[in-house]
Amino acid sequence: MTRVREGSDWPSGSIQRFAHRSVVLADNPWGDRCDRELCVYLPPDYSESGAPLASLWDFAAFTNSGPGHLNWRHHGENLHQRLDRLIGAGLMPPVVVAMPDCYTSLGGNQYLNSPSVGRYADYILLELLPLLEQRVNVASEAGRRGAFGKSSGGYGALTQAMRSPGVWGAVACHAGDVGFETVYRRDFPVACGVLDRVDWDIEGFLRGFWASPRPTRADYTTLMVLAMAASYDPDPDAPRRIRLPFTPRTCEPIPERWANWMAHDPLVLVEGHGAALTGLRALYLDVGTRDEYHIQYGTRALSARLERLGIDHHFEEFEGGHTGTDWRLDISLPFIARALESGPDS
Repeated sequence: MTRVREGSDWPSGSIQRFAHRSVVLADNPWGDRCDRELCVYLPPDYSESGAPLASLWDFAAFTNSGPGHLNWRHHGENLHQRLDRLIGAGLMPPVVVAMPDCYTSLGGNQYLNSPSVGRYADYILLELLPLLEQRVNVASEAGRRGAFGKSSGGYGALTQAMRSPGVWGAVACHAGDVGFETVYRRDFPVACGVLDRVDWDIEGFLRGFWASPRPTRADYTTLMVLAMAASYDPDPDAPRRIRLPFTPRTCEPIPERWANWMAHDPLVLVEGHGAALTGLRALYLDVGTRDEYHIQYGTRALSARLERLGIDHHFEEFEGGHTGTDWRLDISLPFIARALESGPDS
């Protein structure tokens, strides 16, 4: 009988889970657990005694985390299945892929250090990179490490490469948060309205969000705005007091607060940190032409600035929006994995 839903006949890699206790997350302000697991994909024919493999780091989008990319999918492939196919079909070389759990009480992560979220850049750079390289047969040179992600994960991959030169060798950023003016400001009135209904009790809103069986779309938007405020404009003297970039009653921008956000926009960061990207073997950017967060505009501007700065990169736009874009990994993962496959450290 002919099947209408094809299965996978590719050789299957394995998933290893490394339990660990983070030291740098122990001081996070929300009491988020510091006992976590690092999920790691090992390709078929992985060997502890063979030549060290390149590693890719999967930074998840907001409201998701690395282990979520291994979940069963009713349609399409999870990350494990996709890697099996891409490697099995010879479209990319065998690589190890690490999927960190950076989930927080604010719904996700921008993969930076913030006293109001936690030291997640340090968590990856100081704890997880050494953990992987001690436990798995991967190369320890920067030229053999890559990072990829979508949305907040793409932002994390891109900005870590800018802020931590000499750590990463290749980056793929899918619809990363670029162009804050168009990406975030449209959501401020939504968050303002939601918080007004709870008398601006932010911790009360967060407790209610996590207790609710049916958070609304406006609730998720508000959660995202709070997470970004905590990431981009933390209050070091009161980490759990989230400072918002607009006034409560009139939703007018507060210039000082908004300026702190804008300092984290890749369009701004690239002007001072773009030189770090010249050390990459590969930089991949893409975005949908109908992105619901309007990220296409900022990404176009970023590509233009990279060109002006003489930073080599590959930029694609595709017909689509912000969601349902995992198929783009078929393009980006081979692109960065081939760049990391072999050769001297870049």
